[in-house]
Amino acid sequence: MAEVGFYHLTRTGADQALPQLLGRTLAAGERAVVRVGSEERLEALDAALWLVTEPDWLPHGSPRTGDADLQPIWLTTDDPGSDGAPNGARFLFLIDGATSVRLEAFARVFDLFDGADPAAVAAARTRWAAAKQGGHMLAYWQQTPRGWERAR
Repeated sequence: MAEVGFYHLTRTGADQALPQLLGRTLAAGERAVVRVGSEERLEALDAALWLVTEPDWLPHGSPRTGDADLQPIWLTTDDPGSDGAPNGARFLFLIDGATSVRLEAFARVFDLFDGADPAAVAAARTRWAAAKQGGHMLAYWQQTPRGWERAR
């Protein structure tokens, strides 16, 4: 079973929070898959990740650029298949309400959702219930002025 963390975005959007989390992922020696909700969003995120200044380097690719096995971060609209992540990632990031039926294929799952959007919060609650029913270990994280804090 996966450790599924729900990240309640209250101070920034996913575009600001995601690079920090991805930087920590790479610093820990891990690889990541980032699943987004649309091709347009994938293209925008691809461009944005090349421009972030902190951390200063987030090497990544997508189906458009290819060579998944060489990419520490893989951006996709697809749910990882039965073979797992195309880049061998053990961490899965879900943004824009993206979901996965393959949570168990990952050690950690990061579900980032917009706390200012009531529909996004309601959808996150539904995903929480499904992950709990699936037997995954759950954690709830909220942005605070000091950074991410885990709720107990």
